[in-house]
Amino acid sequence: MCGIAGFTTHRHAPEKPELALSKMTDALTHRGPDAHGAYSDPAVRLGHRRLSILDLSGGAQPMSSADGRWHIVFNGEIYNYLELRRDLEARGATFRTQSDTEVLLQAWAEDGASCLSRLNGMFAFAIWDSREKRLTLARDPLGIKPLYYANYRGELLFASELRSLLRFPDFRPGLDPASVNKYLALGYIPAPSTAYAGVRKLEPGQLLSWSPASRRTEYFYDLPIEDNPVGAGTFDESAQTTRELLREAVRYQLRSDVEVGILLSGGIDSSAVAALAAPLAKKKLHSFSIGFQEASYNELPFAEMVARKVGTEHHHQTLTAKDVSEAIPTIYRGLDEPLGDASLVPTWFLARLAAGKVKTVLGGDGGDELFAGYPSFQAHLLVERLSFLPVGVRVAINHLIQRLPVSHNYKSLPFIMAQFLKGLGLPAEIRFLLWMGACGNSERHDLLSPDARQQLQRHNAFEDVTRLAYRSGLSGGLERIFYLCTKLYLQECVLMKVDRASMAHSLEVRVPFLDPDLVTHAFSLRSDYKMRGRQTKLILREALKHDLPPEILHRKKAGFAMPVASWLQQDLRGWAEDLSDSSLVASTGILDPAAVRKMTQEHLTQKADHRRSLWSVLAFLAWWREAKNS
Repeated sequence: MCGIAGFTTHRHAPEKPELALSKMTDALTHRGPDAHGAYSDPAVRLGHRRLSILDLSGGAQPMSSADGRWHIVFNGEIYNYLELRRDLEARGATFRTQSDTEVLLQAWAEDGASCLSRLNGMFAFAIWDSREKRLTLARDPLGIKPLYYANYRGELLFASELRSLLRFPDFRPGLDPASVNKYLALGYIPAPSTAYAGVRKLEPGQLLSWSPASRRTEYFYDLPIEDNPVGAGTFDESAQTTRELLREAVRYQLRSDVEVGILLSGGIDSSAVAALAAPLAKKKLHSFSIGFQEASYNELPFAEMVARKVGTEHHHQTLTAKDVSEAIPTIYRGLDEPLGDASLVPTWFLARLAAGKVKTVLGGDGGDELFAGYPSFQAHLLVERLSFLPVGVRVAINHLIQRLPVSHNYKSLPFIMAQFLKGLGLPAEIRFLLWMGACGNSERHDLLSPDARQQLQRHNAFEDVTRLAYRSGLSGGLERIFYLCTKLYLQECVLMKVDRASMAHSLEVRVPFLDPDLVTHAFSLRSDYKMRGRQTKLILREALKHDLPPEILHRKKAGFAMPVASWLQQDLRGWAEDLSDSSLVASTGILDPAAVRKMTQEHLTQKADHRRSLWSVLAFLAWWREAKNS
């Protein structure tokens, strides 16, 4: 796992290009503390920071081909690199190292972009063709690893994180109001947009080719989903295939020259990874969990149950509001793009805990999206049955809910019902993502300053939802919801959260559920194999019935949540009031200070439960305070 950065210099170069590159890569030291390297050419500069996981002594980057034509900087892991290497050797290739980087370099030299279809891994890389004077960027199909870029003075800048781009001399992009509008709706900013105007994220499964003569982007992958899939077998056969594919993914992802651990929440996904990994590992695995003193949020007993069952050496930490209060400035200082998901905080602590013992871990991310684990999937089916209700009835129900006493408990009925009603009357895909998101339409309208409202009056905060729905070619129904949940919530929120929290501690996180063969299989399954009535993850539970205790198999989805609602009234109150300061809010040029203050005070005085929307606003302001001062 690493950090990469660089820029072209076809026509314009900074006064001191090597110094500029050094500043960009220095900003990525946390992603690669073990080593650094640079490559210089009259037309390009490539920089690399290394976290050594494979071939500890021989995998230095940037790496060049033997003939001197190709030069690569690579962030990620290619899990099937041994199989690819054997194939390339059979075709005459020779290797100088034992690294997956050289395998990728050789595969590209032999086959060009067509080699990407054979990669099983997570990656973001830049490869320079010194003969054609062409720089190509690529990002893995599921968007596990990030890659940002910008066109500045006719040259291409790229980096693993925004903070690195912002170290380039005189590059000072401003906030993008349209992106902030999307953020307020969703709690994250979908690719290709970023918080800054003129800076873009390479989309998952996308290539960018850049030369003086031509510049183009193209997709080399999209999720393999179709309307009304029927699968290739019975329920029992499909369950067996699910287990076999997940086990094979875990086997691949245990490949490492350093010790591998497990992030263990106590939910079915991470528990499945732990149960399948333990007998495959060369030595006893370490597992790691975060818990809370508040019983309704605490999953530690379930994580410890799994650890005992599968035989891991378990480590845990119980978070308090005081712990979070002390660490939260550091957490948001390390987040170079705003993220409204409060689970970033316990994920950051979990990564810190794991990094004290190991350099790489397996996690359970992706299981909810592939196998319909979120309560929002159930809510979608419920709404489809209630669609006959007149608008007037829905409004009356909303007024009734607003009269209920405010509760800051985890599964507060008023909060759940208010979230549910946010999306009624909207298209299914927008409704679903609003449930998973931050602010409802009326909240978002009120939070924008008058100038921003005027500027954004024709902007659709859900344009990415519409674009991706059209791109999918799916007619609707659950399949389109599965597609959009993966393309947006998983890729742009969950994976971004995991990457930033883990890389803050130089920890690599691998995600077996996003193995390409398992993803293809999951999207081929009939929807009633995944959920039926109030039951979710049916086929995954069936697949693992001999591997996990019944208490884990039959648990309801808990989520990696923390007591945001109550903590904001206690130890985090000062943080919230500080961030809602009028001068800081006004400095965004987009948010309305009075509206932010009103939302904050309503929650702090328990007049309303704004836990989801308020946290998203505060998270944005915490990010902005650090960004504008950096």
